[in-house]
Amino acid sequence: MGGDFGPPVTLPACAAFAAACPQAELLLVGHPDALASLPAPLASARCRVVPAAEVVAMDDPVEVALRRKKDSSMRVAIAQVKDGAADVAVSAGNTGALMAIARFVLKTLDGIDRPAIATQLPNATGGATTVLDLGANVDCEAEHLLQFALMGSALVAAAGRDSPSVGLLNVGEEIIKGNDVIKRAGQLLREAAARGLLNFHGNVEGNDIFKGTTDIVVCDGFVGNVALKTSEGLAAMIGSFLREEFSRGWYARLAAAAAWPVLMRLKRRLDHRRYNGAALLGLRGLVFKSHGSADALAFEHALRRAYDAAQAGLLDRVQRRIAQTTAWLESAASSASSPAPT
Repeated sequence: MGGDFGPPVTLPACAAFAAACPQAELLLVGHPDALASLPAPLASARCRVVPAAEVVAMDDPVEVALRRKKDSSMRVAIAQVKDGAADVAVSAGNTGALMAIARFVLKTLDGIDRPAIATQLPNATGGATTVLDLGANVDCEAEHLLQFALMGSALVAAAGRDSPSVGLLNVGEEIIKGNDVIKRAGQLLREAAARGLLNFHGNVEGNDIFKGTTDIVVCDGFVGNVALKTSEGLAAMIGSFLREEFSRGWYARLAAAAAWPVLMRLKRRLDHRRYNGAALLGLRGLVFKSHGSADALAFEHALRRAYDAAQAGLLDRVQRRIAQTTAWLESAASSASSPAPT
């Protein structure tokens, strides 16, 4: 029901996903009237409607979504995960509301202070760099960045990448650079790497996200959200450029046509729809966030990413990584809060 378009986009996406993944089962959560006419692939035993009387609007304050709309499609969907009726929830709705409701209903894992939003951004290697956090936590402590690194490692490992490399976003590669939080985070990440808990590459800069220097880049939510919007803006700029070139005279059209195969490959690589589907990590259940402006192709990719994560046991992987480090994380937090010796 959420996002900029609702069922006219999400239902065709669900139909395409159901056709491509015959083992998957779908619970369509929303107002029964809006879900009365289902596309053919959804009219099967593998798909059923779960009624919800309310919808969280894209501009609803978090307080309204959390306290007043207790029968919203978003809340009912997340409750399906809590109750074990679903393995993962996917929503294109209000991001702040989704995080607040998911955190309230599912609670955070032991050893996790703050959930984080993680997604993929295309890089020059032809693959993608997983970046977190993307906006859930604007202000972070060093321990939070360490937790993000552990959760991000579990996410990428679940996708089939053994021992994924982690980079800490900074203003330079040298360990002496950055503010006190970044320096402390770097120290914790190096200690975690020495204990074999993750594969820490070191500090990376903004351009390393798109160069593919590391599999994972860790940062606070303010910086991560800026990087995400920059990536989407670049893809939109290329699309606009192509349309502009083909609106010029015949010579420009001929030149553009000659370069068309290369330009299309570049456009496809940078197409943010293919990377849609951000994981809300650190919760006692799997929740994925689709971009609010997603079209059917983008929402289908979010469904596939969520389905693959559930199949790969992402939640168990995150829990195991955090459980292995809980005692050390508590010790690190305790030492950080202790007064310095005089």
